[in-house]
Amino acid sequence: MKVVVFNKSDLSWAEKYAAMVSPDCKLFLQPEWDKAAEVTPLIIEYIKQNPQWELSLQLHKYINVP
Repeated sequence: MKVVVFNKSDLSWAEKYAAMVSPDCKLFLQPEWDKAAEVTPLIIEYIKQNPQWELSLQLHKYINVP
């Protein structure tokens, strides 16, 4: 399951829906592109405290591939 994070409240939303999926489901948090500078550090800190989550990035945008 991938959740795009726009603001801190999206982390609560992510936990709510993560509770509804199989325990084997991989969980990803991805910063919303236009807010990445703001929310990426928030996501990283959240993952440090909640290691069941992984970071997902839109690498194609960082390397300018459409």
